[in-house]
Amino acid sequence: MKHLVFLFFFVFTSMLVAQTKVSGVVKDNFGVTVAFANVIFKDSNEGTITNEDGRFYLESDESYSAVIISFIGYTSREVELESRTTYKMEIVLEEEAAALNEVKIFSGKQSKKNNPAIDILRKIWENRRSNGVKKFDQYAYDKYEKLEFDLNSIDSTLTQRKIFKGMEFIFDQVDTSNVTGVTYLPVFINEAYSKVYGDNILKEEKEILEGNKNSGFENNQTLIAFVKDLYKEYDVYENYLKFFDKAFTSPLSRTGIDVYNYVLLDSAFRDNKWCYNIVYYPRRKNELTFKGDFWVNDSTWAIKEINLRASKSANLNWVREVYIEQEFDVLNDSIFLITRDHFLSDFSFRKKEEAQGVYGRRTTLYDNYEFDQPKEKKFYSSQVDPYAFEIYNRPDDYWDEKRMEKLSKDEKGVYKMLDTLKTIFLRLW
Repeated sequence: MKHLVFLFFFVFTSMLVAQTKVSGVVKDNFGVTVAFANVIFKDSNEGTITNEDGRFYLESDESYSAVIISFIGYTSREVELESRTTYKMEIVLEEEAAALNEVKIFSGKQSKKNNPAIDILRKIWENRRSNGVKKFDQYAYDKYEKLEFDLNSIDSTLTQRKIFKGMEFIFDQVDTSNVTGVTYLPVFINEAYSKVYGDNILKEEKEILEGNKNSGFENNQTLIAFVKDLYKEYDVYENYLKFFDKAFTSPLSRTGIDVYNYVLLDSAFRDNKWCYNIVYYPRRKNELTFKGDFWVNDSTWAIKEINLRASKSANLNWVREVYIEQEFDVLNDSIFLITRDHFLSDFSFRKKEEAQGVYGRRTTLYDNYEFDQPKEKKFYSSQVDPYAFEIYNRPDDYWDEKRMEKLSKDEKGVYKMLDTLKTIFLRLW
């Protein structure tokens, strides 16, 4: 019986996966790796940046035939893809002669003086934002949350175990994380749709669960509750962000210039707003810091998008990776509202870097904000049955309407495969 349940979790790999995957390293014509170069699929808005070692990984559910690589001071290059899965690419960028005298390229430790990125950072401090829902007497919004678990570090040792003899095909299409570059198998997914109401005068907040959909195991409420307790909401404007009882310095902190290097990388329109793109990374090792980049509006100095990846030197014991993405909508010159929050953590079963572990992922989206519509105090104290039958049995068209972000092919495959496995399980019993 235990072996049967174990196999159920691993047959998920028969699902369809991303249609285009690329990875590699970007170098200049002297063989030096190019950190923080832009890598995007041609004719798309899907892209990433190379890490400090010039390496990248990028995937998409769509089919693309080429990638475009660019960086300030270099000639952009378009590279045709030999197949939908193209790994270990080595791409060389040529210095742009016309720009050598016009563009200053930042690398290594950055000066705090005469650095345009630091000037922008000071503007962010001067125009520091507060979460919009705290600026109104009352608030309400729709909330969609997606929780996922993936078994990661899938290697030959695992695939060759006797338990999988005759079932090797299930490992043919394992997927790869675009954050960590590590292979993984999706094993669990849960979706929830809620209405959230709050009153800052009464100091009350109430979340009403209206729909819940999971991967098919009826006894997973304990697992879901564990993940929700583990993942909190984070305000990137705070000076410190606390993960697993350790306080990390925010890249937007006033003390950030003492622990981070900042590089002004690019400028472009983001949601019809002109923004600057700033890359940041630690000045020193062995400090509780992040690396990543953010986009900031050039007039309101409000953050539009930001990603944070905890430095590996943070030593979080059984947590190998912490990664956050957040997106915001600016309501006016003084208020911002979060619209998307993505959190990924990599939990290791052992301390070895290559040891197998589990990705825990939470994606939360917010929409339909409403303000200053008071409700009576008894509304917040009234009880609602969170386990009502209809909440857990919403039809597909309900989720088509309420989902604020489409499921990926992997996520659709989890539901499809688990329905099949559940049918097999019932037949066996």
